Amino acid sequence: MAYNKELESEPRIYGYTRTATTVLTHFMCISFTVFIAVLSRPGTSLFSWHPFFMTLAFSFFMTEAILLFSPHGSLAQKFPHKTKGRAHWILQCLCVTCAVLGLAAIVYNKHLNGKPHFTSWHGLLGLLTVCVVGLQSVAALPLIYHSLAKGWSLAKLKRYHAASGLVTYLLGSGSLLLGLSSAWFTASVGEYTWYLSALCTALNILVIMNQVSRAYTAKKRLQS
Repeated sequence: MAYNKELESEPRIYGYTRTATTVLTHFMCISFTVFIAVLSRPGTSLFSWHPFFMTLAFSFFMTEAILLFSPHGSLAQKFPHKTKGRAHWILQCLCVTCAVLGLAAIVYNKHLNGKPHFTSWHGLLGLLTVCVVGLQSVAALPLIYHSLAKGWSLAKLKRYHAASGLVTYLLGSGSLLLGLSSAWFTASVGEYTWYLSALCTALNILVIMNQVSRAYTAKKRLQS
């Protein structure tokens, strides 16, 4: 509610700008996911499932899960916060499922080809990200089922979840950016397409960081 009061007091041009950037973020995360799906052609090989599932997880599901709480351009803006929370958790579970499938695809593919596992920064960060996003989704259960949060302040749990969720999103986006430097991607696209793909991911990061940090700052002001 503090966030909404702050929005009412700021110039309208700021609100219009944030709405435009949120709508653009929806467009970019969907477009980038479709682009990777077309490029990887999932099903044509075992490896093809890795970039498809990982992009679906971190570029689409996780981005959309966070944007549900955006006061500018949320696809569930008219729904109550409780409904948004459950939809957010469902999208995060889909993110975890896709991330695990993507990880399984690349691990099994390397096993079949006799290649070593997790020898690059992309592989190591990707493994860490999959583990963290799984823990993040499990840790969110007390926010949905309040009986699990006995002895804990729900307000503090929400702040911790938002902060750790932002870190998780940055890890996922970092994995995607490192994936753009992989031999497969650089050999599949031209220079301008590579920069455009990196720009889409970078802009999504900035929008999500701004949303989470502004919401956290607003709540902190209300409590002080």
